[in-house]
Amino acid sequence: MTAPAPKVDTPVLMDFMFRLAQAYLACGEQTALVELFLRRIAAANRMRRTRVVAFPTAIFITMHDGTTEHVSISEGPQRGLRLDQIAEVYTLGDAAQRGEVDPRAGLDRLNAIMRQPPRFGVAWRAFGHVLVTVGLAMVLMPTPANLMAAAVLGMFVALLKEVSDNRAVLDAPLSVVAAAFISSSVFLAVRNGLPVDPLHAFVPPLVTFLPGAMLTFGMIELAYGDMVSGTSRLMSGFVQLVLLAFGLAAGAALVGYNPADLIATSEQRHIIEGGSWIGVLLFGLGVCLHFSAPRNALPWVTVALIVTFEAQRLAAGQFGGLVSGFFGMLVATPLGYLIQLRFKGPPSMVTFLPCFWLLVPGALGLLSVTRMMTDYSAGIQELINATYIFASLALGTLVGASLYKFITERLKLGRLKAGRAARKVVADERPSKQQPADGPEAVQAAAGRTGSPTNAGAGPA
Repeated sequence: MTAPAPKVDTPVLMDFMFRLAQAYLACGEQTALVELFLRRIAAANRMRRTRVVAFPTAIFITMHDGTTEHVSISEGPQRGLRLDQIAEVYTLGDAAQRGEVDPRAGLDRLNAIMRQPPRFGVAWRAFGHVLVTVGLAMVLMPTPANLMAAAVLGMFVALLKEVSDNRAVLDAPLSVVAAAFISSSVFLAVRNGLPVDPLHAFVPPLVTFLPGAMLTFGMIELAYGDMVSGTSRLMSGFVQLVLLAFGLAAGAALVGYNPADLIATSEQRHIIEGGSWIGVLLFGLGVCLHFSAPRNALPWVTVALIVTFEAQRLAAGQFGGLVSGFFGMLVATPLGYLIQLRFKGPPSMVTFLPCFWLLVPGALGLLSVTRMMTDYSAGIQELINATYIFASLALGTLVGASLYKFITERLKLGRLKAGRAARKVVADERPSKQQPADGPEAVQAAAGRTGSPTNAGAGPA
């Protein structure tokens, strides 16, 4: 007996699904969870035999509407989204997974999200970037000279990004130009006797170019067995680090310094006591201004940053800096879920990403790549250090999500999207009011019907 055709307009649903997939990938979401979310949306609209394959640069969707097989192939996103857009995308996606959004209305809403202007004007966004760079400088090396350099160079990078109008095609050359200017400016300051630490002065102004989250999520996807997605993200992130390191070396050469001088440090004086905590607060405020966080996000972002930073700081004192990121993400991951699900805060990705940036995985990676290019005898050790850094962050994210899933399931406190799901969701898996669409049971059910295994734990969604 042929199943009745669904009432939904299938081409519109396909369009909505691949556009939403592009938005999820632009948020930095794992491809495994993007596939899971889209299959839930198809099931909510009673579509049969839906299959989704997502990569960071492409999305493949097939579905059967009862009479015809439909196929959609689309490219991936061209660039990332702001925090306010990320929050809107996840809110829309959650409603679509529950079957509460008509595909045509969802598509209109998604188009509006992509076109909406930033919450803050150019001046406030530039000021936010300055706060981000100064805050990170206070975390890395809180000396008056470094803070002054971070403020001036951070303002330059902010204005440079505004002039480029955030065009995706200019992202790669923009980062190289910014790195070259920062490097030449820092070495000119050193030449004129300013007590600036070159290696630590480079990183804060470039923090918004650093691919720390991309590299860490690449490690997570490799752990899940997503070889193509994990490898592509790792290679893309590593190339971004190499381009930044090349820009730093080129800037040094322009003012008569050798690339080896990048690892030289000046004598430090007047370290600001307690500067790290002030830096965390400035960093959180700057992130909310520069990346246009949602209206209710600032208190939650600040709480997440403080808890994550303290966890990493304590772990660094006990176990060393290379693995301290594990403990930071072990705290940040369940905290993001708690804020979203238990305290009705912003989506977990909104509080999760700033914690990534504060743990400076990209900053440490840039330092490692820079040393690899300038001190060949230490190249292998720096490569090993960078691998440890990103592996510890990825493992902390996985274990944190698994821990939250285990505790909430035992205590029945909430639901968590976690794990690898099967490649197919059948029509009778439509979420009901009694079974929330984001529960792990949905993943378990999909896997059980097809015999596919699930892995406990996933990155923030």
